[in-house]
Amino acid sequence: MDIQPFSLPLSSPLSTADGTIESRRGFLVRTEIDGVAGVGEAAPLPGWTESYDACQAALCGVEKPKQALEDNVFDDTPAARHAVSLAVADAAARRAGVPLYRRLGAGERVESVPVNATVGDGSPSATAEAVADAAAAGFPAAKVKVGNRSLDADIERIEAVRQRYPDIELRVDANGAWEFETAREAVESLSALGVAVLEQPLPAEALDNHRRLRGHGIDIALDEGLLRHGVDAAIAAEAADCLVCKPMALGGVDIARSAAERARADGWDVIVTTTIDGVVARAAAVHLAASVPDVRPCGLATGGRLASDVGPDAAPVSDGTAAVPQGKGNIPPL
Repeated sequence: MDIQPFSLPLSSPLSTADGTIESRRGFLVRTEIDGVAGVGEAAPLPGWTESYDACQAALCGVEKPKQALEDNVFDDTPAARHAVSLAVADAAARRAGVPLYRRLGAGERVESVPVNATVGDGSPSATAEAVADAAAAGFPAAKVKVGNRSLDADIERIEAVRQRYPDIELRVDANGAWEFETAREAVESLSALGVAVLEQPLPAEALDNHRRLRGHGIDIALDEGLLRHGVDAAIAAEAADCLVCKPMALGGVDIARSAAERARADGWDVIVTTTIDGVVARAAAVHLAASVPDVRPCGLATGGRLASDVGPDAAPVSDGTAAVPQGKGNIPPL
């Protein structure tokens, strides 16, 4: 197995709770399964996955990729598992002569998947302007980040958007920033403004309180909560209406696909997102979304956040959709 490190500068720094990210570092993994080559990507992101050093150590310890997956050696290193499992799946799809999304379970050809725009924190006018840009670019939905300001200030931002664009699907992502009483007030206000989805309003551990927020005119989505508890526990707790699947953080497109199937079987919607990955992992997430029937607009329009990439964009975004690669495997060989 060949391991190649990379570092991709962001087009502009990204502020997070864990600090400012200026680049995405990771590894391309190349392997050969039954005489067919496959490529995977690990892009660890502290707070969501293991550290860069832990990822590297896990990858360097792999001698037989398929055996490592069967032996479950990646319990604490989801980004490393993502890379190895994707390389194996890519090789299997190439050997079968089908695109990865067909290998993941799609029954028919899928040309594209809908994607949402993501709008960061900003003033009411800046937020409205960003959503205006998204609407003009053809995005069917916009996700607005909230939780860094008071609830009243965030509601003012959403009101400014609604005054300008009454029809675009709006989602709000709090990244677990609120306590229950604030979240309950937010549900009432955001529902009145026609917000479709409230993502991770409470900290990840609060499954029961997420359940208490449901049924009030706005879908509750789990992101960090899925990573903390797993899909079976989340569904058993009836904690949400929608599951946010990040393949890199979950440990691979195969695990994310299983989670999506489990969620859909229980009547939940599914949204696939990236962790600002390189083209190999980003395209794999597009294949995953393409394998989910009637998937909602997904958080896959993240390639523009990178100033450079490990290869050409294999799943370009245009008019609010991401093109699904149709060749063998995940993407054309790099």
